[in-house]
Order: sequence, then structure tokens, then C-alpha cells
Amino acid sequence: MAFLEQIHQMVWGPWTMVAFLGVGLFFSLKSRLFQLRGFSYWWKATVGSLGKKGGNEEQGKGGKKGISQFQSVCTALAATVGTGNIAGVATALTAGGPGALFWMWVSALIGMITAYAETTLGIRYRYRDEDGRYMCGPYVYMERGLGMKGMGIMYGVLCLLASMGMGSMVQSNSAVGTMAYSWHIPELAGGLVLTALIWLVISGGISRIGTVAEKLMPAASGIYIVFSLVVILSCAERLPQVFGAILSGAFTPSAAAGGAAGYVISRSLRYGMARGVFSNEAGLGTLAVLHGEAKDTTPQQQGMWAMFEVFFDTVILCTLTALVILCMTGSAPERVPYEGAALASWCFEGRLGAAGEFLVSASMVVFAFATLIAWFYLGKQAAAYTAGALGFDRQKKQKFVNKIYPLFYVAAVFTGSIGRLEVVWILSDIWNGLMAFPNLTALLFLSGQVMMPEWREGRGR
Repeated sequence: MAFLEQIHQMVWGPWTMVAFLGVGLFFSLKSRLFQLRGFSYWWKATVGSLGKKGGNEEQGKGGKKGISQFQSVCTALAATVGTGNIAGVATALTAGGPGALFWMWVSALIGMITAYAETTLGIRYRYRDEDGRYMCGPYVYMERGLGMKGMGIMYGVLCLLASMGMGSMVQSNSAVGTMAYSWHIPELAGGLVLTALIWLVISGGISRIGTVAEKLMPAASGIYIVFSLVVILSCAERLPQVFGAILSGAFTPSAAAGGAAGYVISRSLRYGMARGVFSNEAGLGTLAVLHGEAKDTTPQQQGMWAMFEVFFDTVILCTLTALVILCMTGSAPERVPYEGAALASWCFEGRLGAAGEFLVSASMVVFAFATLIAWFYLGKQAAAYTAGALGFDRQKKQKFVNKIYPLFYVAAVFTGSIGRLEVVWILSDIWNGLMAFPNLTALLFLSGQVMMPEWREGRGR
């Protein structure tokens, strides 16, 4: 265990944050701050296009294999919106203070353009395999863009491992643990029900995953947003103090901190940035995989949807959770004898009563379930690429991808729901961190092929 912790510290050392932020800043300058200056353009091209005749929700219903743009977006949101939006935010505020939220915003704004870059490259280099399914993701642009097949295989293996850890075991453990704590459902029973539901969804392939995500994510996110706003607006008089504490904690710690001022700032920056990356996954390359099945689209269109997903995940959902906690704790969450999801639950319950605790618990379960089905697709795509790249014939590849991997995945879901996962947490963090390095490297070397959409300045580069 001590050895794994040392590796974890090495993988997620300061240089990792520097790599994430450095690549994001590079693309921000290259795009002339498109995520900010082109806000109205990409907003109209994504959310603003929904509901219009011929809009995204009508696309992709032809005879070709694939899913609509909106379904791919919901699937991507299912993978990114999860326990990090509740428990992760609470932990960041407790450890880093109110200023951590400011640095979460910074990480999101920088991560938005990174998400755009990796998604546009994914769509640019995607191809159909022998079964007619799209193959898309960092491993594809590593092989076909950089000509480095070995790097693609390494990324595929890491993604496959991450799907079995962070994508399945950790999420199922969080969901079943929440059900046991809040609703007194035995872990075994909760694990069996969750595993059966996951199997029911993933056995239908990407079409069923996209359909479930399309219905689940807007409803679950909408309910969480509404109840969060109810709590925040009921504390409207505290908002000036809260925003003052956010800015003060990010830049100017109180004089009482004395010589520890720099340490306080560094903690708020470190926890805010780290939780932002953990929540929205920009830079890990997973968004490029999740958008691969979208039909009737362009690299720029899907890239802008990826930007929206990071914005929605961190700037909207994480901010709402943070404001609820800061409003209800007087901008001092560290003084409350709770942490993680329990802290968020305590804050919602303080204003909404038992309904507040139920809301947090239900949100944790639903978000974890959505993450489980999305990460199955991520792992299955990684399995398909890796098997093909290693030279499996078609029969062996199909057996591995369609039979062996799904069985291992649902077994991991059940195992995670009833076991202790300290080692799995550490290994999953290590695998996620290792996924980032080859992906960020590929983004830099392929940066010349990341084309920006034509926006109000009339520039396409």
C-alpha cells in the first residue's frame, strides 16, 4: 500500500497540474480564447440548436449505425457528471477553503478548450471497423495522426483498466454505499439490483446506452439544479459574503493566516484545480471516445459540444453544489463535523428537511449509475481497439469485446458494490493520471490539425 501511495504521489505531482494547465493555456492562446470570446457562437451551436427543426435531436436517426449528437452529449455527460460533482466538491471546499471554487472555474475554462482539441481530433481521425462501428479516441489519433501505434495500445490498456476501476468498482461502491447509509438497503441486495440494471442497459449496446443517457441525464441534472437553486435563493442575503470569501480565499487569505498565507493559497489552488480535472475529465481523452458514435456531424461541432459538457459539469453543477455548501455553512465548511457527500447532504437537509437528504442520496445514485453505463462504453471501445491493434482475428476480437469484457465489467460492478476499495481507488487514480500524459503529448504534437470553427472574427484557425 505504501508503495502504491508513492507511485500515486509521483503520477499526480505538481507536474501533472502543470501539464494539464500548460496544454490548456497553449490551446487557449492558439484559439484566441475561443471558449470566452466565442461564447455566444458555441452556445448557439450547441444548446441553442436544440428544439429547432433539423436540430441535433433529429440527427442520426437514419439507417447507419451510430447515435445522434444529443445522445452522444448525454453519454459524455453521464461519464463526467458523477460523485465528483457532489462529494468531490465538498471535499475540495473542506480541504482548500472557499477559494477552491475559483480555481475550479479556472480549470474548467482552460479545460474547455482542451476538451475541444481532443474531441475534434477524435472525430477527424475516426474510422469504421469491420463491423461498421466507429472507432474513435486518443488511441486512434495517436496511431493515425502521430504514427505511434504503441502509444495508442498503451492508452487503450490504461483506459481498459480505468474502466474496471474508477468506471465500475468505485462508482458501484459509492452508489450502494449511499443506498445502504440513506435508505438502509443491504449492500448485497443493492449490489445485485444495481448489477442487474447495468447488465440490462449495456446488453443493448451503444444505442440503448445513448437512449438511457438521453433520458436520464437531463432529468436528473434538471432536478438537482432546481433544488440547488431553491436552497441558494433562500439564502440570497448571504451570497455577497460567499462570493467575497471565494475571491478572498483564492487570492488574499486573511491576515490571521500570517506566514501560512502562501500555503492557504496553494491549497485552494491545488484542490480546486485537481477536483475540476477529476470532475470534467478534460485532458484525459475520454470525451474524444464518447463522441465517436455521433452521426451527421463535424469535428468542430462535436468539439463545441465537448466544451459545453465541461462548462455544464464544472461551471454549473459544481458551482451550485459549492454555493449550497458555502451558503449553509457561513463560508466555513471546515467547521462542520461532516465531509464529502455527508456534508452536502447536511446542507441540503438544513434547508429542505428530509427531502434534502433524499435529493443528495438519489442524485449520487443516479449520477453513479449514469457513469457506470458510460464507462462501460469507454472500456468496450478501448478493448476493441486494443484487440485489433494487437492482431486478434475477427472472431477472437468479437469474443473478447462482446462476451469476455462485458462479463468482467459486470463482475467488477458487483465486486465493487460489496468490497472495500482503498487499493482500487489508488490504482484507478494512477491509471487515470497515466492516461493523461500520452493524450496531452499527442494533443501538442497534433495541435496544427486542431481547427477552430468560423466565428464572429471570421477566422477558422
